[in-house]
Amino acid sequence: MKMTEKDSLLSDFELFDKMKEHEQVVFCNDPATGLRAIIAIHNTTLGPALGGCRMQPYNNVEEALEDVLRLSKGMTYKCAAADVDFGGGKAVIIGDPNKDKTPELFRAFGQFVNSLGGRFYTGTDMGTTMEDFVHMMKETTFVSGLPEEYGGGGDTSILTAAGVLFGIRATNQMLYGSDDLGGRTYAIQGLGKVGFKVASSLLETGAHIIVADINKDSLKGIEEKALTTSGTVTVVANDEIYSQAADMFVPCAFGGIINDNTIEQFMVKAIVGSANNQLLHESHGQLLQKKGILYAPDYIVNSGGLIQVADEIYGINHERVLKKTKQIYEAILGIFKEAENRGITTIESANEMCEKRIAMRGNLNNFYAASVKPKWKFTNS
Repeated sequence: MKMTEKDSLLSDFELFDKMKEHEQVVFCNDPATGLRAIIAIHNTTLGPALGGCRMQPYNNVEEALEDVLRLSKGMTYKCAAADVDFGGGKAVIIGDPNKDKTPELFRAFGQFVNSLGGRFYTGTDMGTTMEDFVHMMKETTFVSGLPEEYGGGGDTSILTAAGVLFGIRATNQMLYGSDDLGGRTYAIQGLGKVGFKVASSLLETGAHIIVADINKDSLKGIEEKALTTSGTVTVVANDEIYSQAADMFVPCAFGGIINDNTIEQFMVKAIVGSANNQLLHESHGQLLQKKGILYAPDYIVNSGGLIQVADEIYGINHERVLKKTKQIYEAILGIFKEAENRGITTIESANEMCEKRIAMRGNLNNFYAASVKPKWKFTNS
């Protein structure tokens, strides 16, 4: 069917309608380096937007836009929950991280980030590494999550995994009256940077873990780890991880994995993990509640890495970061108890907490424009 001029105009307005919750969306195009990227700034009431940059071969621009809008909104809630003075933002680069990366591409991206004058800070995410942002540093100082030798805090997965473990402890405390990790069974989906660390720590407590991952080397590695601990491990196929009988499901891979299909399969008492956007729709939080499964909101559980990169902008202090990451334990317990007392879902409880915090802070500052001055600066000699 041939598209008329009216249809085209409607399509344009629909595009703006998709972005109506966001303050600013920037499309970045640099033919010389092949850079095609989108930066989304959702809300800067709490401070400049902060969010990672992921790189993946999206099928089309609309798919990339949907992803960056969804992720940047999630960062607003994540920053509010972690009580850091930053708002929500995200960036996506359209391309295959195994084929399309070049130093020049990330320098070009750095120029676009720099043009925002401090309204957006970024760092690593899926498909990008700390080394990529070393190149970006040559064009802008608005980058975080860097290697220690460049003034950064180093590997953020360490703190993210620590936060997940605090979340698991808090959930055990709510369910069993004890926050001990050992003596329980955990079904873990994904043994990447965070998932492997979580699985290893649980094995060291004597827990039994059931794991699934597409990477055979990771599976072999966790089996070898089990041999040196008092814990045990069982490997299952990826599509079997949802139906395992366990105390807890620990998603550390994909988003949207809590949906109509998987909820029917779950045989656990709780879900606590590092994966972003675990609920396909917030209504799935209600379905979990009806089934008697306690859900720890992912954007609180996985905020350890965010806490580190936010702290890094002012000058990294590892003791301060760990102290703040430990607060995830009390935050999760508070969300659970509020939800129980009011008869609402845990995701509703978490969202309300964040929205109240943003509203209260909005009386102090609105629409952040001035840049935060980091304590380090990379100079190109």
